[in-house]
Amino acid sequence: MNPQYIELVKSTVPVLRENGVALTSYFYNRMLTNNPELKNTFNLDHQSTGRQPRALAAAVLAYAENIENPSVLAKAIEHISTKHVSLDIQPDQYSIVGENLLHSISEVLDVPMDSDLIAAWKEAYLQLAEILINSEKQKFDNLAAKQGGWSGWRSFDITAIESNENGKTFTIKATDGNDVVGADAGQYVSVKVKVPNHELQQPQQFKFADAQANNEFKFAVKAEENGTEFSVANILLENYNVGDTVQVTAPL
Repeated sequence: MNPQYIELVKSTVPVLRENGVALTSYFYNRMLTNNPELKNTFNLDHQSTGRQPRALAAAVLAYAENIENPSVLAKAIEHISTKHVSLDIQPDQYSIVGENLLHSISEVLDVPMDSDLIAAWKEAYLQLAEILINSEKQKFDNLAAKQGGWSGWRSFDITAIESNENGKTFTIKATDGNDVVGADAGQYVSVKVKVPNHELQQPQQFKFADAQANNEFKFAVKAEENGTEFSVANILLENYNVGDTVQVTAPL
């Protein structure tokens, strides 16, 4: 990025500190309205609670503050790219996100789309998108190369459900009957379910308390007291039974 664009991005730092969540909330509402298919990708429960807009606001602010040296954000980028792979985020979705983010900046800050500020943020976004896409491609490739591994979503059948003191423990096995890569305690998978009374699916990550082997996964699900109708945990607990199928990404 040229020095002028860098300074323009940095000039928005005070605004992002003060109104970052308002901007990202506007962005998500705009994007999901214009691209409703992405409601199958983004956790709508986290949208309604403000968790996702707050997380994005913090990430955008950190990026603007360190625009001259993105390598400072290596740990954050590693975390974000891992989450993206777990949700099967694809490169073509970055253009949708970018378009809506730039229009949101323009509309919230009341600056023209053809202004130097939007041009600067476009360059900044493209730089970040390239970093993330390259990191995610490597992760996708590594997952697919493992024995029993895979990239993207894979169908799993629920083979057992056991009650525990906090909720239920679900056991799942691959629908295709093929090998499934093991996992260490602390790793997680994304599980995607169908939302009752809606034509959409919702994903959520579930962490393993113990090491996983024997071509099956076991994960605990706890009810979310303040969850919305899109709460994956509550949908699993209230609507899913042995024999039902969920979509799952490989452990990370």
